[in-house]
Amino acid sequence: MATFSFPAQTAFYSGKVRDVYTLGDLLVMVASDRISAFDVILPRPIPYKGQVLNQIAAYMLRSTSDICPNWLLEVPAPNVSIGKKCDPFKIEMVVRGNLTGHAWRTYNSGARILCGAVMPDGMSENDYFPTPIITPSTKASEGHDEDISPEEIIQTGLASQQDWEILSNYALALFERGKEIAASRGLILVDTKYEFGKIGETIYLMDEIHTPDSSRYFYADGFGERQQKGERQKQLSKEFVREWLIENNFMGKEGQTVPEMADHWVNTISSRYIELYEKVIGTKFEKENLSNDETFDKTIAALQHLK
Repeated sequence: MATFSFPAQTAFYSGKVRDVYTLGDLLVMVASDRISAFDVILPRPIPYKGQVLNQIAAYMLRSTSDICPNWLLEVPAPNVSIGKKCDPFKIEMVVRGNLTGHAWRTYNSGARILCGAVMPDGMSENDYFPTPIITPSTKASEGHDEDISPEEIIQTGLASQQDWEILSNYALALFERGKEIAASRGLILVDTKYEFGKIGETIYLMDEIHTPDSSRYFYADGFGERQQKGERQKQLSKEFVREWLIENNFMGKEGQTVPEMADHWVNTISSRYIELYEKVIGTKFEKENLSNDETFDKTIAALQHLK
């Protein structure tokens, strides 16, 4: 994916997965085919991943716009979104419905509190929490995100008490809607993260939501039986990439080398992303192969329309 230069562009930022262009009070967000795990960008792009992420995020933002305002205005090209520029809260609102991933690793080490949230005794990996919990993390511009409690967020001024209450209410309501959408497609939304920002005094939902990069999904069919037997859950998320990296002795730590990604593995990851799109959205994924020039022209036309 090329780097673009838009008229009246005032800033450019290349993140792990997205390229973000600032044009006054608008943002142009381009979802690349890059893939990251353990805060490291892996060496090979995944075909159609950017389109999958961008289109799931747009669908989910439109499906939750009655819960809270969000940044999205237009989706002019398969992997491009244009929206309002917000002043971001430097925290990620992680909501967990099940004891999985980082929460399970923390729990399994003997801890029962994560980011101020209590995890009850007697739980097994992937069990449902009695009610979903919020385990926020600081949004690091570089390096690893760090766990933080609501008390620390308020004490350090990352959010006021009033804003925190709005953020947590929005996050839980969005998660509930995400679970409903997932359930209607035979999936369980296990955990996810949300990012918010402000325009004036209004809080907006930003970035992507309920995508395979920001969320974990399990197949609902057979979930209970697998839990009873202590079997691994069948999941649709990026976790299988992390597991492959761990098996190949890579966890993003100093001195570790990213394992080589063979063609068949890259194609497998691409297929899993497309599968998740089709499961979550409920329609067939249409592969779109626009040239960089076509993507640029469509984006320019949308920007002119928004002025």
